Amino acid sequence: MSSASLPEYLSLAAIDAHVARALAEDLGDGDKTSLWTINPATRGSARLIAKETGILAGTVVADRVFYVLDNAVQIHWETFDGENVEPGQLLATLSGPLRSMLSGERVMLNYVQRMSGIASHTNEFVTALRDTSTQVLDTRKTAPGLRHLDKWSVLIGGGVNHRLDLSDEVMIKENHIAAAGDLRKAIESVDRNNKSSVKKRVVVEITSLEQIEVALDTNHVDRLLLDNMVTVLPDDAVDVSMLISAVNKIGGRVATEASGKVSLGTVRQIAESGVNYISVGALTHSVRALDISLIVQTTDVTPGTAPSVHIP
Repeated sequence: MSSASLPEYLSLAAIDAHVARALAEDLGDGDKTSLWTINPATRGSARLIAKETGILAGTVVADRVFYVLDNAVQIHWETFDGENVEPGQLLATLSGPLRSMLSGERVMLNYVQRMSGIASHTNEFVTALRDTSTQVLDTRKTAPGLRHLDKWSVLIGGGVNHRLDLSDEVMIKENHIAAAGDLRKAIESVDRNNKSSVKKRVVVEITSLEQIEVALDTNHVDRLLLDNMVTVLPDDAVDVSMLISAVNKIGGRVATEASGKVSLGTVRQIAESGVNYISVGALTHSVRALDISLIVQTTDVTPGTAPSVHIP
């Protein structure tokens, strides 16, 4: 059983509900291959092995897959969320009924591989910003239905969560500005409505140096999102002069966030402009799963008789 703690926006009940839907999607009306080839009494063990370097994530969700499917399958973790893994490393040993283990294998791997992929990519950006004060933010560019797990994976990789959903904070972007009439009108309209006892944080997207003073003059903004102020040059160099000018103009009056043209090749130079945060959509919108395999240990199999249930 994993010892990882949950972020405040997740609960075991929510994870179990998500897992139940995933299992229903994968099992359909039954895993015919396992039902027809493996006796329910057949027990054994399997090894979960990393096939490449990365950061492990998703151990709790893996545990819950078998809690929901068949809690007779137990996982003993050798490695835990947030730890580095190397090719060939033993991550966990599974033991219990092999029919259930193989029926839940793909769902379990899908969760662990995706979450580990996000955590690993996030950690690459975090590592690139080592010795700076800039933090890596995620975005809402997540797979539908996987928002909370994707964002948890970012945390495990060392990143910071941006707003969880549209109700979490106000972010005035160019389309809101266009619809409201202009930037000042958009900010003032938000301020008239942001009157609850716990005010929502207000972030404003800025695309020009001229907009900075307009936004700050209102005194109703908590962070400025400096969008697409980076130019990638033909020789792969990066021009961050506009971004530096924006950060200097803001002068620490509010927090700053950079977005656009962010990659592992550009993120360090962007951070050196002095921004507080860099948001990276690629952490979750272009996920590459970490290669992890489950291998049954044939020497540990305790066979039963031939399958007793025939399903036409």
